[in-house]
Amino acid sequence: MAQDDERVPAVPGPPDDWEAPRERWLSTVVRPAFGPRSMLLEVVARMLIPAILVFSVYLLVAGHNRPGGGFAGGLVASMAFVLRYVAGGRYELAAGIPARPPVILALGLLLSGGTAGAPLLFGEPILRTHTWHFELPVFGEVHLLSALFFEIGVYLIVVGLVLSVVAALGARMEAEEEETRAWGEGEVR
Repeated sequence: MAQDDERVPAVPGPPDDWEAPRERWLSTVVRPAFGPRSMLLEVVARMLIPAILVFSVYLLVAGHNRPGGGFAGGLVASMAFVLRYVAGGRYELAAGIPARPPVILALGLLLSGGTAGAPLLFGEPILRTHTWHFELPVFGEVHLLSALFFEIGVYLIVVGLVLSVVAALGARMEAEEEETRAWGEGEVR
């Protein structure tokens, strides 16, 4: 009988949180409200977000004479922040942006409006473009257009607007998820 009780112990299964990331790939430790954290998504987000933001700045700067500009660059930058939100939730998004979305939006409006209206102070038509030429050691001769400041304002407006929408819709989705989770836990008890 003693031999029957000494059966080979069952192989233990994986722990409950075995698929959860063991290290933080993103800034926050808070678990998103809409599901478990994904290590793959966190790694991909960490690798892609800087490249996406650099590409958005390229679109912003090159957009005056080529496809792109403030609107296209702002949309691309916004998608980097949406990826960050999907990977880590609202706390991760808040950790990844330099200011609150309404502030970014207001700065963009101020910069675009100021750049558009500044020529009026000098008796020129609205949105008049000026060019400055100067030499930089590595880049050589550089042409800086005043339209770039207008485009930067548009870029900030688009980023601020998309971040505001993501924050508003995301907060609603996360609140519904937390409510569903609380209701489910209450039903189990």
